[in-house]
Amino acid sequence: MHRTPSPHTHHYCTTFESAVLHGQAVFRVLSQLARAGYRPDVVLAHPGWGETLYLKQAFPNARLLHLCEWYYGHNAPDIGFDPEFPVSLDDRLRSTSRQAHHLMALDMCDVAVAPTEWQKSQFPAAYQSKIQVLHEGVPTRELGPDSNASFTLPNGRTLCAGQAIVTYVARNLEPYRGFHVFMRSLPAILAAHPQCQVLVVGGDDVSYGRPPTPAGNWRDALLAEVPIDPERVHFLGKLPYGQYRRLLQVSAAHVYLTYPFVLSWSLLEALASGCAVVASDTAPVREVIRHGHNGLLVDFFSPSHISQTVLQVLAATDQMRPMRQAAMVSVRDTYEQTAATQRYLAWMGIGDQAAATATLVE
Repeated sequence: MHRTPSPHTHHYCTTFESAVLHGQAVFRVLSQLARAGYRPDVVLAHPGWGETLYLKQAFPNARLLHLCEWYYGHNAPDIGFDPEFPVSLDDRLRSTSRQAHHLMALDMCDVAVAPTEWQKSQFPAAYQSKIQVLHEGVPTRELGPDSNASFTLPNGRTLCAGQAIVTYVARNLEPYRGFHVFMRSLPAILAAHPQCQVLVVGGDDVSYGRPPTPAGNWRDALLAEVPIDPERVHFLGKLPYGQYRRLLQVSAAHVYLTYPFVLSWSLLEALASGCAVVASDTAPVREVIRHGHNGLLVDFFSPSHISQTVLQVLAATDQMRPMRQAAMVSVRDTYEQTAATQRYLAWMGIGDQAAATATLVE
């Protein structure tokens, strides 16, 4: 962008001004391509930050395909979901204004795709006929159980599959992914199971929502509130994919919590790894997990329900085997990445030769 949004812009309109600036920046690059003779047949884009607002002016004959990841409507289910973080009337009015460039994107695109049925359902009914449900998939061929898997902690200790290991994963540790509730569930788990080790993956930035005050990040904020043993609860930050895969393979109970919001890839990766998943009984999760079949659902707001369920899983590892097997099958049948890539290419109208090339490159 050639500048950032003006500090004098009304705060309801800052998101739209930012979208316009992103759209301008992309338009300048696309105009150079057009002048050089480039004419794309298809453009696939995520419109959430405004990049495609002026794409049709640069390439009027291109077929524009949008990824509809999330719609920030004034009644979006994540807004005000958690009573611990009340939403003001000003917040709701500002969220209403955030719809502007999303509505422009819906009107402008030729067709669109949403990763899940529930995410599609959040978009205005008038535009849902444009949206096909198509998940981009996870690399199930790289995932799966390994009874010989091990994971080495930063302190040099090695943990192995079959031990009482609880795992939690989020891109960043924050309330949208239930980090605060998970942390409050840990004292009961640690007290009831003295051998249990807890592995926490995620950064300290904010992907969604707001940072805590006065603490600099949610990890520090919750550590100040919740007493835990640092020899048993390990914060690993963000991991390379190979280490992350091994972490899932040593997991005896994997906890996934989320607001009614975008479904995380990490849930699908945990299921594909054959984890015994304890997940929040929230709308995006219910599309993937059937309670008692391929995972266990718990009350998002109840640390005691989470801790009790995790302890039940740790106490019944043999009984969890059918559920863990069903978890792998449920993801491989529906969310396998190579097959998803083929479906994406077909949706984009790309022929078999290009699809074969894409598969080879992958």
